[in-house]
Amino acid sequence: MSTGHEDVRDLLAAWAFGALPPAEQQTVPLHLAECEPCATEAERLRETVRLLDGPRAEAPAGGSAAGPVPPGLSALALRSRPAPPLVAPHAAPYAAAVAGLQALLRELDVSRTWGTPVVHDWDVQATVAHLIAADEPLARRLGLAPRVPETEVPETEVAEAEAAEGTEWEAAWDARTAAVIAYERGRTPEETVAAWSAQAGALLATPEATDPERAAHATTLMGVRLPVADHFAVRAFEAWIHTDDIGRALGLTVPPPPDPHLWRLVRLAVRILGMALGPTAPPVLFAVTGGGRDAQWVLGSEDEPVRAELVVDPVDFCLLVGGRYAPAEVPRGATGDDAAIGAVLERAASLAWL
Repeated sequence: MSTGHEDVRDLLAAWAFGALPPAEQQTVPLHLAECEPCATEAERLRETVRLLDGPRAEAPAGGSAAGPVPPGLSALALRSRPAPPLVAPHAAPYAAAVAGLQALLRELDVSRTWGTPVVHDWDVQATVAHLIAADEPLARRLGLAPRVPETEVPETEVAEAEAAEGTEWEAAWDARTAAVIAYERGRTPEETVAAWSAQAGALLATPEATDPERAAHATTLMGVRLPVADHFAVRAFEAWIHTDDIGRALGLTVPPPPDPHLWRLVRLAVRILGMALGPTAPPVLFAVTGGGRDAQWVLGSEDEPVRAELVVDPVDFCLLVGGRYAPAEVPRGATGDDAAIGAVLERAASLAWL
């Protein structure tokens, strides 16, 4: 059972989705009764979930109707987003990201927007096909069959490459991604979305999505060994990044994940960044601050004093790790050794495979 303030903050999204573990059913409401900042954030999240469930019913005669909804496709998508499935807190960011992309895709004009260039050499349909391939390693590890027939790369070779640490997985994964995109180009956009949605739904229906204990065991996917719970966060990260890619390509604003989800992604990205830098890199005090929250870590060696201090916004940091900012372009506050700062930013950007 969680008792600390920060622990409860991390459970607010699950509370809003109605997906609290049994042990937390009483803890969170008791904390909200005593903590005004958490109560405010919880109410904001619950209102977001209400919007995800769809528009309010008509107000009764004499009552007040819901306020006006901002015009535009993204607002319509937000209002029509289905409620995410009930999952454990570690899978809630992925459930929400999937729901957001599904809602956005339902609003697209098949005849005009699916061929819009998005990122790399992908249009909207190919970007969704990429997500099929990107989610596949975790799906396979949790016992799910591939949604797209095995073609270019035999299943055993892909599985072995996914389990390998280092860079051995990259060639097989690139080939599988290309094969999935090529296969989906021969199908309609609706069929591609249906395949991705079915795979995402199957992932969220696995025991590992609902049972934190089962999600605690570690496994190596795409060169990184993490608990399954963290692999769900990686999937959330990528779904959000590519939803944002599609939104930008179509001139739409895609909101970032809710704060509890966003900070789960930030903490995971910092942990992976620390592993990537290693214990011999020049020590840098790294801080992420925004949305009324902040956290800091020392990255690199344990030598004192630190060589530099670096401060970034949580969304900007995620976009950097997602490859959507060049290291020199990410907004930041920095003092100290420019080389040490540059090493952190360059390494963060190098983590992107999106």
